[in-house]
Amino acid sequence: MSAIDYDIVIVGGGMSGLMAGILLVEKGHQVALISRGDPAACLSTGCIDVLAHDRNPLANIYALPLEHPYHLVSPDGIHAALDKFGEIMTDARLPYIGTPEENRSILTPLGTNKITCLVPRTMESSPQNPDEYIHVISFKGLKDFYPSYIISRRMNSGFSVFDAGVPTTMGIATRFEDKEFQKTFIAWLKGLEIPDGKIAVPAVLGLENPLSIMQEITARLERWVFEIPTLPPSIPGIRLIKALKRTFQKKGGDVYWGSPVASVEKAGRLVEALTIETKGRPSRVHGRAFILATGSFVSGGLFALRDAVQETVFGLPVSVPGPREEWFNKDFFTLGHAIEKAGIRVDASFRPVEAGFENLFVCGSILAFSEVMKHGCGHGLALATGMAAAQSCEGYLQ
Repeated sequence: MSAIDYDIVIVGGGMSGLMAGILLVEKGHQVALISRGDPAACLSTGCIDVLAHDRNPLANIYALPLEHPYHLVSPDGIHAALDKFGEIMTDARLPYIGTPEENRSILTPLGTNKITCLVPRTMESSPQNPDEYIHVISFKGLKDFYPSYIISRRMNSGFSVFDAGVPTTMGIATRFEDKEFQKTFIAWLKGLEIPDGKIAVPAVLGLENPLSIMQEITARLERWVFEIPTLPPSIPGIRLIKALKRTFQKKGGDVYWGSPVASVEKAGRLVEALTIETKGRPSRVHGRAFILATGSFVSGGLFALRDAVQETVFGLPVSVPGPREEWFNKDFFTLGHAIEKAGIRVDASFRPVEAGFENLFVCGSILAFSEVMKHGCGHGLALATGMAAAQSCEGYLQ
């Protein structure tokens, strides 16, 4: 079995794990990131929700329950994490716009509005006024986008359909990487008799540099163009994770992608190493410190049994909200299921309580009492706690 030594080993390749990893490699640490596959963030809209149910999310975090993990990060810390994220994404040519002091809305593929905070620049022009005219462009055979739903909810709208030759979001996004395809699409758009207003397209304007493609279309048509996220899997979510992953690797981090953890080695109050399943023979990854960022149930960080919930890597104790019959509301579609509170309880340094490990830190939606769906705080919480856990981890190593 091969053995590799690192300063920090991060388990989980989502928003919080990648954020922590980028910060730590920038500090000069040798960092490994282990992920058993693409994270749930690839299914997201690519937007950063900080606190979706208030006009000023940063100012209203104080109103969350006292046990919510946002309270372990100061407002300045949350702001710093979002600012750092903005710098990373600008360097990756996928800039975001927005401020944690003000939410905004974007249009969804079903014609409803989603309240969020930071959005990709390609969604910047999403209409805030319901009376504003938009012309929706769809693509022949595309099943994850519903222009008829959008125009049925907006009286001042219309739509047209373009044949891209492929029916999937990934296929169309790949076509948009080709300059000749872009020219053909723009020529088709210019031939339409579209009333004055904005042009909405599903989020398929390329994989690597969608902003430049959108700006080219905007300049050629002399009107605002914006993307609408499709149903999962979402191209903006995929762009987001790929950009963070590339940044981590370019700065010197090592990635073990598609490599589940097979076993954990512990000695007293320390985690010493992980064995991961890689192609060929297993690898033993040794670290001086570890960060758990595997996410909650959807990402596989937590697993529900009949009467309990397991943490799937280190076997940490999981805080569970009462007996199973109390985990869910009678109406499944009502937000605020008690099971959302399940997770790992941590102290002020993001170490898991009742676990006894001094070199293990936890961040992201696996934290107890997060209630990500109820509060609309998923990616914002991931970024803020990812930075905070990285800072505690570095403090431990000094």
